[in-house]
Amino acid sequence: MTDDKKTTHFGYQTVDEDQKAGMVHGVFTNVASKYDVMNDVMSMGIHRVWKDAMMDWLAPRPGQKLLDVAGGTGDVAFRFLNRAPGAHATVCDMTEGMLIEGRKRAEAEQMAASLEWVVGDAMALPFDDNSFDVYTISFGIRNVTRIADALAEAYRVLKPGGRIMVLEFSQIPNDMMQKVYDLYSFNIIPRMGQVIANDRDSYQYLVESIRRFPDQETFAGMIRTAGFEQVKYRNLTMGIAALHSGWKI
Repeated sequence: MTDDKKTTHFGYQTVDEDQKAGMVHGVFTNVASKYDVMNDVMSMGIHRVWKDAMMDWLAPRPGQKLLDVAGGTGDVAFRFLNRAPGAHATVCDMTEGMLIEGRKRAEAEQMAASLEWVVGDAMALPFDDNSFDVYTISFGIRNVTRIADALAEAYRVLKPGGRIMVLEFSQIPNDMMQKVYDLYSFNIIPRMGQVIANDRDSYQYLVESIRRFPDQETFAGMIRTAGFEQVKYRNLTMGIAALHSGWKI
């Protein structure tokens, strides 16, 4: 007898592929109520600057249809709608608890006519081909079991001429700066998770998942392999995070 189950990583653990989605779902269910607060504390508010930089490069246009995958509590969708009169945003996330927290935000009520909240899997999106003008995913692609499948789905649901933009933690090109950032990440962030969210383990996983994510050039190559063209990236805050852009042509 042979065990032909495929494995993947969950932080620094090796797990069966069919286990990872449930484990990630558990992490985000546990942290949903404190997710926005922890983002501000962990990044000292810089995640807001990164998301604004994402919108600057994306340049939303009136009437566009956005799909924001792993959209959580709506941060990116709200920013998109603020810049694009008459646009529509669909926030898709596998964790219903995150969407519930998003619906509680004041912006969600103000923009209700232009917003849709959908529980769905990035690797099997519940949408038709050629449905959206823009696909975004922020700090979510590294949690997907099979990144190539998620990118293929992004290509499928985008209209011809549509654009993908990914905001994700990345690798600092300077080795010394990377070591300093790792010291902060591994020693401080899990402790913050314990104090603020009463959940050290979830934030330990999140830190480990950042270090397991491919570097900027490798990830750009994965986007090209999915069929996207004119793939480019921009480093943010020395490469702590990066924006990747591509087009379905």
